[in-house]
Amino acid sequence: MPQQNEHAQRQMSHAPGRGIPGWRTFVSLSRRVRALLVGAVTFVVLFTLMLTVPVPYVILSPGPTFNTLGEGYGQQIITINGIKTKATTGNLNMTTVNVGTDSITAFDALAGWLIHDRVVVPKAAVYPPGQSEQQVNRQNTQDFVASQDSAIEASSCELGYPKQVGVQTVDGSGASAKALKPSDIIEQIDGKPAATVDELTGLLKAQTPGTTAVVIIKRQGKQQTVSIALGKPLAGRTGASLGISLGDVCQAPYAVDLGLANEIGGPSAGMMFALGIIDKVGTKDLTGGRFIAGTGTIDAAGNVGPIGGIQLKMIAARKAGATVFLAPAGNCSDVLGAIPGGLDVVKVNTLHEAVQELEALQAGKALQHC
Repeated sequence: MPQQNEHAQRQMSHAPGRGIPGWRTFVSLSRRVRALLVGAVTFVVLFTLMLTVPVPYVILSPGPTFNTLGEGYGQQIITINGIKTKATTGNLNMTTVNVGTDSITAFDALAGWLIHDRVVVPKAAVYPPGQSEQQVNRQNTQDFVASQDSAIEASSCELGYPKQVGVQTVDGSGASAKALKPSDIIEQIDGKPAATVDELTGLLKAQTPGTTAVVIIKRQGKQQTVSIALGKPLAGRTGASLGISLGDVCQAPYAVDLGLANEIGGPSAGMMFALGIIDKVGTKDLTGGRFIAGTGTIDAAGNVGPIGGIQLKMIAARKAGATVFLAPAGNCSDVLGAIPGGLDVVKVNTLHEAVQELEALQAGKALQHC
C-alpha cells in the first residue's frame, strides 16, 4: 500500500503545469485571450454581414448634361419648323442628376457619404411610399413634357409675340389631352364664338358631358378644327369641361418639337429649353461662343423656380466644361459654399433676367451672383 501511494504521488507530481510558478495565471490569461479572439471574429463577421445588407437609400450623383442647341441621344434636342433658324455658337446645357435605382448595401451608403460628388438620401425621398418606381417615372415624364410646353410659351412671349387669351395648360387625363396644346387659341365651339373666358365658360355650361364638340382653334397662326368628347364639369360648376386652363398666351407662328422626353424626367430643364429656343429663333447670340449651363423650372409667364440637386448639377456642368452656370434665385442658399472652382454662378428669377444676364456677360458688365 505505501508503494502504491508513492507511485500515485509521483504520477501527480508529473502532471502538466503542476508546480510551475504562475501556471494558474497563464491558464486564466489564455481563456481571456480566447474569449477576446472569439468576440473579435464574431464582431468582424457580424459587421461584414451588416455592411452587405440592403438599406432603403439611393445614391444621387452628377448626371449627363445636354446642349439644348445641339443633339442628345442621337436626336436634335430643339427642332423648329415654320421659320428659318440661325446658326448658333457655344453651349446652353441643361443638367441632370443620376438616381441610383439598384438596391444598395450599408457599405455602398457609407462609401457614398464619403465621396464629395455623391449624395445618399432615403429612397422614400425619391420614390414616395405608396407609389411604385414606374408611377414616379411616369409622373417625372409628364412633368418634363409640361416644362417643355411652358418653355415654348415663355420663349414666345420673350421674343415679343403678342399676348392673347388661350390655352395655358392641358390636363394629361382630361378631355382635350390629345386634341389641344398649350398656346392654342380657341375661336369657336360648335359654330359659336368662344374667344374670351366668359364666352367659353358660358358655352360649356350648356353642354353635356360625353357629347362631341367641334372646336375651331388657331395654332401656329393657322386655323384648325378638332373634335373633343367633353368631360365632366369642374367642381362647383355645371355643364361640361375641356380639361384645360385659360390665360394670356403668346402664340408663335412656328412649331417647336423638344426631344429627350423618353430619356429624362422632371421639370428642371424648362429655363434652358426656353433659352435654347430664343437663341435659335431670336436675333441675338446668347452665348457668344461660351459654354453656359444651368437649371430651373419655368412657367408660362417666364418665372424661374428652384429645383433639387443643384450642387450635383453644378459639378456635372463644370465637369462637362461649363464656365457659367445659371441658377434659380430660390436655390442661392444651396449654392453658397458649394460652387466648383472655375464656375461662375449667376442667379435669375425670370427668363427675361436670364436673357439680360447673358447679354451683360457678353458686354462685360457686372452680373448678379448668389
